[in-house]
Amino acid sequence: MAQELETRASAFAEKVEAVRQAVGQVIVGHGEVIEGVLTALFADGHCLLEGVPGLGKTLLVRTLSAALDLSFSRIQFTPDLMPADIVGTNVITEDEAGRRSFRFEPGPVFANVILADEINRATPKTQSALLEAMQERTATVGRASHPLPRPFFVLATQNPIEMEGTYPLPEAQLDRFFFKLLMRYSSREEVNTILERTTEASGPSVGKVMGGEEVLEGQGLVRQVVAAPHVRDYATRLVLATHPEGEFAVEEARRFVRYGASPRGAQALVLAGKVRALLSGRYNVSFEDIRHFALPALRHRLILNFEGEAEGISTDQIIQAALEAVPTAP
Repeated sequence: MAQELETRASAFAEKVEAVRQAVGQVIVGHGEVIEGVLTALFADGHCLLEGVPGLGKTLLVRTLSAALDLSFSRIQFTPDLMPADIVGTNVITEDEAGRRSFRFEPGPVFANVILADEINRATPKTQSALLEAMQERTATVGRASHPLPRPFFVLATQNPIEMEGTYPLPEAQLDRFFFKLLMRYSSREEVNTILERTTEASGPSVGKVMGGEEVLEGQGLVRQVVAAPHVRDYATRLVLATHPEGEFAVEEARRFVRYGASPRGAQALVLAGKVRALLSGRYNVSFEDIRHFALPALRHRLILNFEGEAEGISTDQIIQAALEAVPTAP
């Protein structure tokens, strides 16, 4: 049994590396972001990509969907987008005998990989249409609930600097994202490579590397990785360190945080650690696996108070302080 598990895990790691290599043929740099996206995919979570225009957020999602043999759907969020434009609607049909009935016409959310482009441009009512889909993997229209295809992976993008005509994501929706990943500017060498790839006669192409069944199998393998009680407790204490009124709170959290990370943050830390351990050829989660993903797993789950906003404190600073202050041993 152990030998079979090891063989499956090794084959899975090779497939994931092949996906990473395929994405790297198109996306220059952004290694941490690619790692985060793949980690969220195999942990059965969703990603929020934040960055200024032109850094490759949309291209990354398109390239990933090209490397995976999965159905892909892009939803361009705009202020006039309605919930029915996302989940679908019931339409009236008439048969040959003249009898009328309702038939469900699925919306673009019924795909394996969803690109929610510029998600903060839609109204809160429309944004909330994704809540049920992301959490329950279902879409309710009228009185009927329709299951979404599996695997189901939402990659949302947003622009952090252009606030005119945007609607900040509600905390309840932010909390449903497994990771929040920041797309940063490319280096000089990376920009030169981008120019070389995109200004020639033909650019790189990506073939299918992994199918849906393999993704689902990988998600199942991840759940079999062991997280020892003391490692889970470390993840718990990291999360509690962000709670300003808690006994484990770090000084920065007491001063600058209004609400700390939710239990979903601890779940994300442990599951992400399992993915990292499995891809590293290990079958148990280490403290370093937890620490490695602390920023993307927690940064969007903290809400700063007025003093924190006024001082220009970032949630990453609070998390870094927790990482420095919380010992691995209880």
